[in-house]
Amino acid sequence: MNTTINEYNNNFISHIIDHDLKKQKKMFFHTRFPPEPNGYLHIGHAKSICLNFELAKIYQGKCNLRFDDTNPIKENIKYINAIKYDITWLGYQKYQNIHYASEYFEIFYQYAKKLIKKGLAYVDELTKEEIHKYRGTLKKPGINSPYRNRSIEENITLFKKMKNGEFAEGKASLRAKINMNSACIIMRDPVLYRIIFCQHHQTKKKWCIYPMYDFAHCISDAIEKITHSLCTLEFQDNKNLYNWILKNINTPHRPKQYEFSRLNLEYSILSKRKLKILVEKKIVSGWDDPRMPTLSGMRRRGYTPSSIKEFCKNIGITKQNNLIELSMLEYSIRNELNKTAIRTMAILDPIKIYLYNLNENHEEVLIIPKHPYNDKLGTQKIFFTKILYIERNDFQEKYNNQYKKLKIGCEIRLRYAYIIKAEKIKKDKNENIIYIICSCNLKTLGKKPIDKKNPSVIHWISVKYSFPAQFRLYEPLFNIKSLDKKEDFLLNLNSQSLVTKKGFIEKNIAKKIHKKIIQNNIKLFFQFERIGYFCTDIDTLQRNYLIFNRTVSLRDTWNEKNKKIINN
Repeated sequence: MNTTINEYNNNFISHIIDHDLKKQKKMFFHTRFPPEPNGYLHIGHAKSICLNFELAKIYQGKCNLRFDDTNPIKENIKYINAIKYDITWLGYQKYQNIHYASEYFEIFYQYAKKLIKKGLAYVDELTKEEIHKYRGTLKKPGINSPYRNRSIEENITLFKKMKNGEFAEGKASLRAKINMNSACIIMRDPVLYRIIFCQHHQTKKKWCIYPMYDFAHCISDAIEKITHSLCTLEFQDNKNLYNWILKNINTPHRPKQYEFSRLNLEYSILSKRKLKILVEKKIVSGWDDPRMPTLSGMRRRGYTPSSIKEFCKNIGITKQNNLIELSMLEYSIRNELNKTAIRTMAILDPIKIYLYNLNENHEEVLIIPKHPYNDKLGTQKIFFTKILYIERNDFQEKYNNQYKKLKIGCEIRLRYAYIIKAEKIKKDKNENIIYIICSCNLKTLGKKPIDKKNPSVIHWISVKYSFPAQFRLYEPLFNIKSLDKKEDFLLNLNSQSLVTKKGFIEKNIAKKIHKKIIQNNIKLFFQFERIGYFCTDIDTLQRNYLIFNRTVSLRDTWNEKNKKIINN
């Protein structure tokens, strides 16, 4: 992606960096992206990833990928591998300097002891619930813990006992001694260390005490000589503790924290905790379900690295929280696929038409473009025969004057082929239409009708040269715009977020698709004419038919009143 002057290089953060670099001529710009490995990355993380790595690129600096692995209960090596893959997939592997907070556990421990020796930290034996109760509220000051005034010597001894596993889990913690009357609640003697008896994916069973995020994060930044620690606005109050810790442990390097607005996206949950609930309750098929806003889910749905990066660039970097329209994300991929996706025809809900004036063996090869505006993509063959599939909703037995598709007594053109006229229909005993009998005007291939208006155009596939396919149509997982603060978000699930159709595509195209998927394990993109943009799904390898995920429709409008997508 070519970074433009109007985006990553022209926002309040880049202005801060410019000022700092001008003030300190020898400063080497260094930032980091510090995910906790307790879930998969989502589109909200992509905003931060792009910001940090693009700034590192612009200022010829570095961006560390640092895993905030300080809570082994929630973390897993599979999440670490997934995060590495996502960042590489986005195209930032060149700039990665991979670190783990767990690399610095011994350093954290020594700095914690330093605070104790300064009289700025103490071992507390209040329970988690009691600590929360003693902390007070925005209107009510906190209450000092009865253990707050222990001597330095006693605190050193007790902290060593914590480290040696002599306390039961939850029976003791190390807290900073700051101010229980502070207007900033986070400064009311925050917990710095807690006891967790759980094997760590990196350090195994070496430690049973683990630092809290606020303690580990700022020290990690200092150790790695981060110059600009960029985070979202919910960490704005944490900056007070960030600076307090660095000041009182007296690190040789002092990074600075700057906050920007997080990404909030319509009809989406951007919380790993809540996304995990969707997975565990099997509301979705997994973290890579194409309805999920995870990078793995979006990748499976058909979003590309360039489309995600373009989206992140277009939404900008500000300090103002706002709700980003889903249409902006869809535009980023639709705009790209409109230029690159091969055009072909697919039938999702088939009904047969018989062209009665053609003989039984009638067969034509039609050469059509793979893309109407890109000759470099070449051409492809399709077959025209007596019996065809069309979309069921492209014919109506009962219609009004506004209906412009196939109806009895009226003409319509088959895409790239002839004009046909519906003559009559064949029904079963339940009055369901089995097929439509049509005539075919063989003089109209590539020609406009004489003295008549151009008829509407519908797509089709030869029954003889069709291949079975499953089409997965995705809509928003939720039916309300803003879910950020809703704990009861499961009450707002969209029951029509996945609709599966069984239909057909061209057999010769299907063979080429299947061969490429098996040989190269690659994703292929198509615009199925008049339907939308689709990509192949990995599940195809386990089936005897092709599976396609709809990445995005040709044009979508989310109808708030009817809670459904209207396809135009």
